[in-house]
Order: sequence, then C-alpha cells, then structure tokens
Amino acid sequence: MTVTVADATQADAAELAAVAAVTFPLACPPSVTTEDVADFLATVLSSARFSEYLEASDRAVLKAVVADRIVGYAMLVDGVTDADVRTAVTALPTVELSKLYVLPDHHGEGVSHMLMDAAIERVRSRGAAGLWLGVNQENVRAQRFYTKQDFERVGTKRFQVGDQLHHDFVMQRTF
Repeated sequence: MTVTVADATQADAAELAAVAAVTFPLACPPSVTTEDVADFLATVLSSARFSEYLEASDRAVLKAVVADRIVGYAMLVDGVTDADVRTAVTALPTVELSKLYVLPDHHGEGVSHMLMDAAIERVRSRGAAGLWLGVNQENVRAQRFYTKQDFERVGTKRFQVGDQLHHDFVMQRTF
C-alpha cells in the first residue's frame, strides 16, 4: 500500500466531507446524539465548509491518499482564538492541529503518523514554536497517539457539538 500525503485542493472538498462524515463520529463520546453529530457535520464539516477552509489563508488541509482515494486528512489553523487555549498554550507562535482523522479501514497502517509528520513539517517550516490540539477527554485512543507524538496535556477547553458542551483536553507539542 502506497500512501501519499499532499495539500488538498478545492476538487477534494466533497471527498474530505465524506471522510469527515465517517471519522468524526468515531471521535465523539457515546453521550453525543446522532442529531448533534449531524448538526456538527452540516455546519462544520460539510463540503461547502471544506471549500471555505481550503481558501482560507490561515489554514492548510493535508490529505492522505491511497489508490486515488482520500483515506485521511489533517487541518492546521494558525494561532489561537479560544480564550481557554490562550491560557494553556505556552509555545508561541503556535498552530492548531484542528483535525486529524483516518478512515477506520486504514487504522494501524501508519497513515495517521504520516499525516502527523507532514503537519509537523509544515508547522516547523512556518517558524512556529509549537503545535496544539484539543481532544475529547473520553477519547483515550487519540490521547495515547498524541502522547506518543510528544504532545503533553496543558489545559482544557470547551467544545460545542450540537447542543452539547464538552470539555476537551488541550495538548501541546513544543519545537
């Protein structure tokens, strides 16, 4: 299996949204309702929203491709806009790893590591001092992955999914 990681383009927006529709629910705690997941997908991870993200100068979307099919993606966002995160993150300037998802049939194949390596390379090339992310407190699998990638827990932040407010861990990696 050959995996290629590259910058996503406008032509990828619909396929990225389809990957998000499969992968985002896997990161949610069991208490999140299907209605709240559907709302989040429609308002944050739709094809139209991916088109906006791909045009934004403060974002980068990386795609992992196997056999001409997107099997995962990562999104980087410059800086910090969240007040909770501003108090937790110390490595400035920083970039947010807003999303890193891989389709379940490609888990364990190294795709997430390749996406992370490409994201870190991109962030370092921009001269950032660190990379931060938010991860649901119940998503232990993701937390283990991020810890192995040299992230450490530095705080918490609020994260809205539909009508539900969650408290995510803020994790940071310094360079």
